[in-house]
Amino acid sequence: MNPKRSALSALVAVMMGFLPSAEAAAGGPIVLKLGEDHPKGYPTELGDEEFARLLGERSKGRMKVEVYPGSQLGEEKAVIEQVQLGAIALTRVNMSPMGEFSKPLGVFSLPYVFESSEHMWAFLNGPDGQKMLDSLKPSRLIGLCYYDSGARSFYARKPLTKMEDLKGLKLRVQLSEWALKTVRAFGANATPMPYGQVFSALQTGVIDGAENNPPSFFTASHYQVARHYLLDQHQRVPEILVMSKVIWDKLSREDQALVKQAAADSVKKQRELWDAFERESLAKVKAGGAIITEVKDLGPYRKAVKPIIDEASAQFGETLKAIEKARPKK
Repeated sequence: MNPKRSALSALVAVMMGFLPSAEAAAGGPIVLKLGEDHPKGYPTELGDEEFARLLGERSKGRMKVEVYPGSQLGEEKAVIEQVQLGAIALTRVNMSPMGEFSKPLGVFSLPYVFESSEHMWAFLNGPDGQKMLDSLKPSRLIGLCYYDSGARSFYARKPLTKMEDLKGLKLRVQLSEWALKTVRAFGANATPMPYGQVFSALQTGVIDGAENNPPSFFTASHYQVARHYLLDQHQRVPEILVMSKVIWDKLSREDQALVKQAAADSVKKQRELWDAFERESLAKVKAGGAIITEVKDLGPYRKAVKPIIDEASAQFGETLKAIEKARPKK
């Protein structure tokens, strides 16, 4: 190969976030940057690390993933856009904002479509769940695998013991059409906001509360300022590990297969870590003074959001049927 052309290719790769300059010039490993919202040690971040370890081992060091936790590379939406451009190779994000990039993925933001973790994973691991990963390709994204993020519930600075307590509260919500509608269905005021801004907004009273899973409630210290946690489990929204199609297309088929398999094989460990950390988080927020109310009867909650499901059926009808079909038999 022409040395000048080789050097030019390396420079282009550097500019696209594909290789660091020193290693590119020396013909070193392919280095892929991975943006992660959550802090180091969080179950999704540890899933990223497992993916990085597996890919490094299986490529015999030819491919190296550098994980940047704690939003070091930017807030979620901005990082997704950078991944689309190829400026960042990978990111792990919640599925809710991904509905803005692939309409079929909006189904994950609907309330109460999964009755349990087992139900959700039965769908995700089936052919319909895998098709949804592929739906991101037109948006210049490659869906690699799903990670667990449990169930989302409401918490607030004010007492929450029943659905009616949500009325009139200003609650932070992810930027998703269906997530916004869900919060409004309960009579609350939905306020989209980046995850990293929620603690200060709770602290200063800009918002009354938010909704998230127990590990996020704990690790982001939201329980310190919003002590009332209503376990209504209105959403089970999986996480997704995505890669820039710009960078994916630069890889050989062999390396693409290594990336895909390393991602798939990291899921088992991530799920195990998630389950353990979820139990630990609930115990720690209780010890820290959080008041947790478990919802015994979800009937009124499901009734409140039924118009949303009815509306969404026109758009997600076939997917909702597939989700229903994946429901574990009792």
